[in-house]
Amino acid sequence: MLRALTFAVGVALATPLASASHLLQRQSTGNSSNSTYPGAVDPAAEPGAQSFQTSGPFYPSPWVNGQGDWADAYAKAKDFVSQLTLLEKVNLTTGVGWEGEQCVGQVGSIPRLGFRSLCMQDSPVGVRDTDYNSVFSSGQTVAATFDRGLFYARGNAMGAEHKAKGVTVQLGPVAGPLGRSPEGGRNWEGFSPDPYLTGVAIAETIKGIQDAGVIACAKHFIGNEQEHFRQTGEAQGYGFNITDSISSNIDDVTMHELYLWPFADAVRAGVGSIMCSYNQVNNSYSCQNSKVLNDLLKNELGFQGFVMSDWQAQHTGAASAVAGLDMTMPGDTVFSSGESFWGTNLTLAVLNGTIPEWRIDDMALRIMSAYFKVGLTLNEPPINFDSWTLDTYGPLHASVGANIQQVNFHVDVRGDHASVIRNIGARATVLLKNVNNALPLSKPKFVAVIGEDAGPNLWGPNGCSDRGCDNGTLGMAWGSGSANFPYLVTPDSALQSQALADGTRYESVLDNYATSQINALVSQADATAIVFVNADSGEGYISVDGNEGDRNNLTLWHSGDALIQNVSAICNNTIVVIHSTGPTLLTEWYDSPNITAILWAGVPGQESGNSITDVLYGKVNPAARTPFTWGPTRESYGTDLLYTPNNGNGAPQDDFTEGPFIDYRSFDAQNITPIYEFGFGLSYTTFEYSNLQVTKLNVSAYTPSSGMTEAAPVLGNFSTNLTDYLFPNSSFPYIRQYIYPYLNTTDEKQASADPNYGQTAAEFLPPHATDGSPQPLLPSGGAPGGNPQLYDVLYTVTATIKNNGTLNGEEVPQLYISLGGPNNPPLVLRGFERLSIDAGQSTTFTADILRRDLSNWDTVSQNWVITSYPKTVCVGPSSRNLPLSQSL
Repeated sequence: MLRALTFAVGVALATPLASASHLLQRQSTGNSSNSTYPGAVDPAAEPGAQSFQTSGPFYPSPWVNGQGDWADAYAKAKDFVSQLTLLEKVNLTTGVGWEGEQCVGQVGSIPRLGFRSLCMQDSPVGVRDTDYNSVFSSGQTVAATFDRGLFYARGNAMGAEHKAKGVTVQLGPVAGPLGRSPEGGRNWEGFSPDPYLTGVAIAETIKGIQDAGVIACAKHFIGNEQEHFRQTGEAQGYGFNITDSISSNIDDVTMHELYLWPFADAVRAGVGSIMCSYNQVNNSYSCQNSKVLNDLLKNELGFQGFVMSDWQAQHTGAASAVAGLDMTMPGDTVFSSGESFWGTNLTLAVLNGTIPEWRIDDMALRIMSAYFKVGLTLNEPPINFDSWTLDTYGPLHASVGANIQQVNFHVDVRGDHASVIRNIGARATVLLKNVNNALPLSKPKFVAVIGEDAGPNLWGPNGCSDRGCDNGTLGMAWGSGSANFPYLVTPDSALQSQALADGTRYESVLDNYATSQINALVSQADATAIVFVNADSGEGYISVDGNEGDRNNLTLWHSGDALIQNVSAICNNTIVVIHSTGPTLLTEWYDSPNITAILWAGVPGQESGNSITDVLYGKVNPAARTPFTWGPTRESYGTDLLYTPNNGNGAPQDDFTEGPFIDYRSFDAQNITPIYEFGFGLSYTTFEYSNLQVTKLNVSAYTPSSGMTEAAPVLGNFSTNLTDYLFPNSSFPYIRQYIYPYLNTTDEKQASADPNYGQTAAEFLPPHATDGSPQPLLPSGGAPGGNPQLYDVLYTVTATIKNNGTLNGEEVPQLYISLGGPNNPPLVLRGFERLSIDAGQSTTFTADILRRDLSNWDTVSQNWVITSYPKTVCVGPSSRNLPLSQSL
C-alpha cells in the first residue's frame, strides 16, 4: 500500500530566517520618485553575492485573483474548482509517479467531471519520446534570428504538435539557464545571456505555444546556471560526496536586472506554468524558497499560473506548499518508489489544518486558470503516445507493467513544419567572416566537404538515447530537452544534392582523423573546402566524452581546431561551419588569410543540411546575429562554472560575484576586445545608418502600487470524517507505486507514516505561512509582469537604414542604452528589429523605450527607479558598432 512520508522534513532548510541586509529580502515598501531618483542606491555599488547567503522568508503565498487578462479564465476555474472534493483537488496537484502513465509527468484525473489527467511533456525543441514529430532548432539558435515573428512561429508550430499528441503542458521555453557561463550544458535550450533578448524570445514563444492551445511552462526558475551539483544523487554518481544541491548565491540587484528580467516578460505574456529548478538560491531549495516563489514570482510579478516542481526537485511537504509550490512532479519522492510528500500527506495536512483550505484551493485555481486560459475544455482528446515505448502496445503503467493495451497511435503531427524549421535554420545562421566575397557560392567547380560534423551518426539520428553522444552532425544536443528525429538532413547530403544540380564536382571525407585522405583531397586544384566542426553539451544525467552535461572547455570537439588548421594550411579557400551549443575559441585560426568564411549554424534541428546550403549558396542572404560573445580566451568571459565542490560535503557555494556583468556587459566593462561581439553578423550586402530621431512622449509619473488584496478565497467546506478519504472498496483498480490522494487507515499518524505527526503548523511553519487575511500590495507589483507603469513608453526611437549594396537583404538594427551610472554596464540591449530591405532602398527602424528599459533596481525602496545619471541611446548593427547616438 501507499506509504505516506514525513510531511515536515527539511523545514529549517526550506525557510531560513537570517538574511544579510543586501540579499534577496524586502527591506522597505516605501515609495520611490516619479521619474528620476537621485537618492537611489547605485546598482552594483551594493555588495555582490557572498557564500552562504540566505534567503529571507516571505509568507503567506499570494493567492490568484484573475488580474490582467486572466479574469475570464479565473472565473471558469473558480466555477470548476468549487465543484471539487478535497481528494480531487489533491489529485490535481500531485503527480501520479514516475512512469505512472503515458507522459513524462501526469497528475490524477477527475472522472466524475469528465476531466482527464493533465499531460506534462518535454521538450523545448519538439515532442519528446514519441514518433512522427518534428525536431526544431534550439532556442539559442532561433535567438540568433533576432526575429520576433520567427520566435512566435516556432513556438506556435511546437505547440500545435504537442496539442495534436494530447499534451496539456509543454515543458518549455527556457530562460534558466540564462547563460551566465558559456560552458553551461543547457545554455542551448534557452536563448541568450542577454536578458532583454531572452525576454522578447521567451514571451513570443509562449504566445505561440499557448495560441496553439497548450500551456507553456517557463523554466527553470531560477539561478539554474550549471549542471554540475544540481542534484545530489547525480553528483554522487559522478563520485562527488555532497549532501545538498548547489546554491546559486545572487544579490538583489543582479536577481532583478538579470535573471528575473526574462521571467517578468514570460509572466506578462501570460505563461500558464513555471517550473522551479533543482538548485538552491541563497541556500534554500528553489521549489520551497518562499522568497523567490511567493515574493518575487507571485507577489512582485503577479504570476497567475501554477508553479510546478522539476522532476524530484521537491524536498518537503508542508514547507513547499506554503512556500508557493502548486504541483509536484512526477509525484514520488524517488522515482518509482510509490512514496510522496503530497498525495495522501497533502490530504491529511488540509484535514488537520496544517495547510489552510485556501492554499489547496489556490493551487487548484492556479492550475485550472492556466488550463482555461489557453482554451482547453473538459472534452480534450486522449493522449495518443507513450513516453516509455515506441511499440504500439504496452503497459499503460510502465513502472509496474500493468494494463497492457494500445498506448501508441503513431499520429503524424508534423504538418508543414519542415519549411518553418528550414527557414529558421537558415535565418539563424550567423556569417562571422566573409573575405573577398567568398560567399555566396555560385556553381563552384569543385567542393570538398570535410569533417564528421557534415555527416550522419552511423547508428542513426536517434541511435543514442536522448541524443547522448556526439556522432555525426550536431542537429540536436542531449538531455530531456531532446526529441526523436523523423529524419535528419545532413550537410553532406544537402550539399551533394546542390552540387549535382549545378554540375559541380563533389567529394567528402567524414572522418576528422583521416589526415592523409583529407590532405590529398583539399590540395587539389580549384578546391573550395568546407570544414564542418562542432561542440556539444547537454543535461547532467548524461556524460559524453567526460563532459558531465556542462562543457569541460570551449574548444571544438573531435580535434576540430586542428582539423581547421590542417585544411586551411593547404587550401586557400577554406570555409568553416560551426555547429555548437555556445561560443568556442577561435583565436588560433580565425584570422588566417586562407580561411575565407566562417559561419555559426547553432543547433539547427532536422533540416540542418538544407538550411546551411540555403545560406552558402545565397538562397537566403544571411542577417543573423550572434546571441552571445565570442571571446579570445576562456578567462575573458569573467565567469566560469564550479567543477569541484567547495564546501566539504555540504551544498557547493556558487557565488555570482560578477553581478549583472556577464557576456558582452563584462567584455565592455573590462575593455576586452572580443573576436566577434554580441549582436555581430555579416550579410552578402551592406547597409548604411542615418537620421536618428528620439521623440519623448508625455506619460504620467510613476506611481508605486498601493492598497491591500482581498482575503484569500475559500471555495467551500469539506468533510473532516477520515472515513470519507479511505481507499475505495476492494473493486477499485489499485495500481502499485501509483500516487493516490486516499488514506489507507483512519489512524492519522499511521496514515502519515510520520513519527512526529501531531505537531501543529505553528510548531514548524514560519510566521504568517497560513495567514489568509488581506495583504499589502508591493510598490513594484500590481499586475502580471510587475507595476504596469514599468511598461509605459517614454521615448520612441527611429533611424533610417539603407541597403547600399547590390543584393536584397535583411538587417537587424539594435538599440542600446547607457544607463550612465559608474557601476552600470556600459551598454545594455533595449531594442531590435529584423528588417527586409531591397537593394538601393531605405526603410525606418522603430523601437520604443519603456520606463523599465531606463530603470535600475533600488534595494532601499525595493522598487524600480530611473537614476539621475545621464542616459544615452545608441543604434547600430552590433553591440560594438553603434554609429548613431543621442542623449536622452
